[in-house]
Amino acid sequence: MFLLEFEGSRAVPGCGGTSPAGLNFKEYALQWVEKRGLSATTDELYRRLLRLHLLPTFEGLDLDDITAPRVRTWRAERLASTGAATTVSKSYRLLKAIMETAVDDELIRRNPCRIKGAGKESSAERQIATVDQVDALADALGPRWRLMVYLGAYGPMRPEEQAELRRKDVDLDAMTVRVRMAAPELTTGHRALGDTKSEAGKRLVVLPAFLRTDLRRHLDWYAEKGPDGLLFVGEKGKPFRRSTFGRKWRRGRALVGMPDGFRFYDLRHTGHTLATRSGASLKDTMVRAGQSSEKAALIYQHSDLDRQQEVASGLDQLVRAARQKGTEKPSGADLVQGA
Repeated sequence: MFLLEFEGSRAVPGCGGTSPAGLNFKEYALQWVEKRGLSATTDELYRRLLRLHLLPTFEGLDLDDITAPRVRTWRAERLASTGAATTVSKSYRLLKAIMETAVDDELIRRNPCRIKGAGKESSAERQIATVDQVDALADALGPRWRLMVYLGAYGPMRPEEQAELRRKDVDLDAMTVRVRMAAPELTTGHRALGDTKSEAGKRLVVLPAFLRTDLRRHLDWYAEKGPDGLLFVGEKGKPFRRSTFGRKWRRGRALVGMPDGFRFYDLRHTGHTLATRSGASLKDTMVRAGQSSEKAALIYQHSDLDRQQEVASGLDQLVRAARQKGTEKPSGADLVQGA
């Protein structure tokens, strides 16, 4: 059970006494977030969802005043006023999780969040880029950020993983990069140094050989000195900032003629698709991307370093062939949708 102590309660939830009378939702929800031991980015997300989407409706209510009809009304109003179905789904899942803990703590009898499918998100299909478009984006962002584009596509590494890469993580001879930690940037501008998104995120990435020149030049020209030097720093020698890089990304994207909806994160989906075309299995692409789930746990342990080197070699051949032809064979528009 999730044990919390509240001023004015007749008993501590979960300790066998009677439940607190009139326990306020806001008080309970904020302590729920506080006690979860969340990563900095998840903590920030939950507090933002509470502040913008849940507390305006529920902060003045006690837990047992939040009924199923009130939840249905809240959801309908948020969908109508914001049109942001994905955000409303996230908010609903958070509300449901908080109220489920209240059930476990015997503060309410039943969870009022009982709308079938309300917590599911239906995102648009991910966009992928061609090899030529990846090259064009790398050129548009300039030599300092060129490697970041390539590691995003052919690593494929998350931006927060690249933010914490060090010289010691790079083996130029073996063409490998060790992902050890991540440093996502919060909306406050603070870098939240910590673990990768999951244990699978801690990985050794074998890079395709065509990146050797770009990797060597970046180490020579832009990376901080010393084994602990950051791989990516800004023009003033500071750790790269999401806001600053975001402006460069948007300008580069416009210069290349990519759709506004194409994000830096979508380079990972490009890498997934190209790796699959090069002969990689699903387990191989998931290992390269550092993705993890309970179902995938048994799959990961069977994709070893030798197989990852084979995947990188196949990816190398595919990109070299596409570059030699000058153009790929896109299906319809220059930017295709991921399958």
